Amino acid sequence: MKKLKIGIIGCGHISSIYMQNCPKFEHLELVGCADLDVERAKAQADTFNIPKSCSVEELLSDPEIELIINLTIPKAHAAVCIQALEAGKHVFTEKPLAVTREEGRQILETAQKHNLLVGSAPDTFLGAGIQTAVQLIEQGEIGVPIGASAFMISRGHEHWHPDPAFYYDLGGGPMFDMGPYYLTALVALLGPIKRISGSTRISYPERTVLSQPKAGTKIKVSTPTHISGVIDFASGVIGNMTTSFDAIGGTSLPPIEIYGSEGTLLVPDPNTFGGPVKIRKRDEMEFKEVSLTFGNDQNSRGLGVADMAKAILEGGKYRANGRLAYHVLEAMHGFHDSSNSGRHYIMQSTCDRPEPVDLELQVK
Repeated sequence: MKKLKIGIIGCGHISSIYMQNCPKFEHLELVGCADLDVERAKAQADTFNIPKSCSVEELLSDPEIELIINLTIPKAHAAVCIQALEAGKHVFTEKPLAVTREEGRQILETAQKHNLLVGSAPDTFLGAGIQTAVQLIEQGEIGVPIGASAFMISRGHEHWHPDPAFYYDLGGGPMFDMGPYYLTALVALLGPIKRISGSTRISYPERTVLSQPKAGTKIKVSTPTHISGVIDFASGVIGNMTTSFDAIGGTSLPPIEIYGSEGTLLVPDPNTFGGPVKIRKRDEMEFKEVSLTFGNDQNSRGLGVADMAKAILEGGKYRANGRLAYHVLEAMHGFHDSSNSGRHYIMQSTCDRPEPVDLELQVK
């Protein structure tokens, strides 16, 4: 198979796993990386034996590079994606696709104008855990899906993150930080969303950083930190979802549960690629763990890039695509809009439920 030459923009912490995994796919060739801090790009290039480290402008002007992986901060996602598309490169970006719906639409429209592809994290739904859950639903193991629950509940990032202020700024909060994992997984399991009702609040207008090196620093909270609502899926399934940075005492709730006419499915943390997956069928007394039926149960970030690259090289569909990412972005805004308006938010976008993963999509 022909190799697709790729470059990475943004050489922060998350870049390491992409740089580690991309060379494991026989059709990917990581040839360059760039960062606003060129020295940081050089350090990552030296660590992961990447031939070229340079400025963003130099990377985008390289005619050999066909696909850019955008690992910049969320506020820069749209600008960097559009810059790369205008330079004639396909783009795969870290989550979320963009901060605003307007920026998200602009990315997709620019890609269409140039006949290029856009993909987006999270690609954790391509891992063994969620794909095993998808297969169980497809096989009718819990009957007809009726309802779902999803919970991402924590006490906030100021307890551990070295610089947590941006999590409490506009475009942050638990919904935009972790919502992409949960909503993408739910769409992969149950299909697209029709409407949303939501309620939001800022429980603590000011947070105090408890982690080093900024312990004691005060953060003004500018975005809701506890969001809860109901999701109506186009299939008729009714879900509820809560994301929170306000649970000081933690939680014992599972990440995702799917309720069917013949049983209940426990889906693993959608921010991971593995398990456990558990099921309890009608008349059974307890949940039983199900063996994972796919590979990629470790940190397999890069699966979405590999799947997209295969579509570029051979044609066909890819799963972590721009339409899915935009649908999730709109849904996240939908929770906030519904709370602000006191009405249901009716989704304007839709997407295909991603096709189950085939065995060829594996980190070697």
